[in-house]
Amino acid sequence: MAQVPATGGAGKAPELKVSVAVGHALPLGKAAERWAERLSEAANGAFVARLHPGATLAERDPAREFLALAEGRADLAVGSALQWSAQVPPLAVFALPWLAPDPRDLAALVADPALRAALAQRLDAAGAVLVALAPLGHRAVATTGRAIRAPADVAGLRLRIAPLPLVQEVLAALGAAPQAMPFARAQAAFAAGTLDGQEGPVSAIAAGRATAFGPKHLCDWGAFADVMVFAVRKPVWDGWSPAQRKAAIAAAEAAIGDADALAREARAIEELAGKGVAVLRTTPAGHDAFRAAVRDVDARWRETVGIDVVVVAERAIAGGRARPDPSPGTRP
Repeated sequence: MAQVPATGGAGKAPELKVSVAVGHALPLGKAAERWAERLSEAANGAFVARLHPGATLAERDPAREFLALAEGRADLAVGSALQWSAQVPPLAVFALPWLAPDPRDLAALVADPALRAALAQRLDAAGAVLVALAPLGHRAVATTGRAIRAPADVAGLRLRIAPLPLVQEVLAALGAAPQAMPFARAQAAFAAGTLDGQEGPVSAIAAGRATAFGPKHLCDWGAFADVMVFAVRKPVWDGWSPAQRKAAIAAAEAAIGDADALAREARAIEELAGKGVAVLRTTPAGHDAFRAAVRDVDARWRETVGIDVVVVAERAIAGGRARPDPSPGTRP
């Protein structure tokens, strides 16, 4: 354990810092919490993996979390591929607009060895080791007024978003007015009638006070998929024995099961529906229409991600669609 930071103090086990951008109420935060716990259990006193939620090791900026990992402010991290794509652009492949609009498409991407190898190579070049990938699900749009059924329905909508350039550019191309703002300001804007909706993971929209703005419609449109990424800083990984590396991978896989991300997203949709929110799911023909409406943005982001990575992803999706659905009818 030569590369484990000796931050435990005299008589205490060394501490590894585990970063995550959100709390345990959301799937990503739960996965990080359980990974830290399972890592500490498996270490048998060699070290303690201590969780630092809220991106506190990255100046509370999720888009800078991977940079904190690469620079050594964090030793391990569980992040959103979309957020981390600010430093590792190929990670945005999962979120390319309507590339993987169905849960089966996302599952095919996560399971594809060639895509995983390509992304692992990019992370390695940036200073981190890819340990595991798992689906987070698809982002959605909740609106207080009109429902979103077609590209024209997005025009003019004032939507609160996370500060994600890809999401912002796609929504702007559809004619929306995307605005990144903190919660308190968003609540005031909803109360004043100057915001029409919110874009984000369904679990985040449904959580806590996020539904206080009174959404009437939820568009489950499959625009942006996301994946949780488990990674370890290279010097830490290099200092581990083969047995420790194997234990870290096993702990990540167990944490993925503990987080149960897709089921939690499904329950969030059911929760919103139970509160009277009308849930609309875009059809495959609708996916094609939305994709066509943002073709210029899509083309630019494919270049940013890397055409070689996109080609690998498209092959994985095509292969997944060619196989029979092993669990028909499970999508909520």
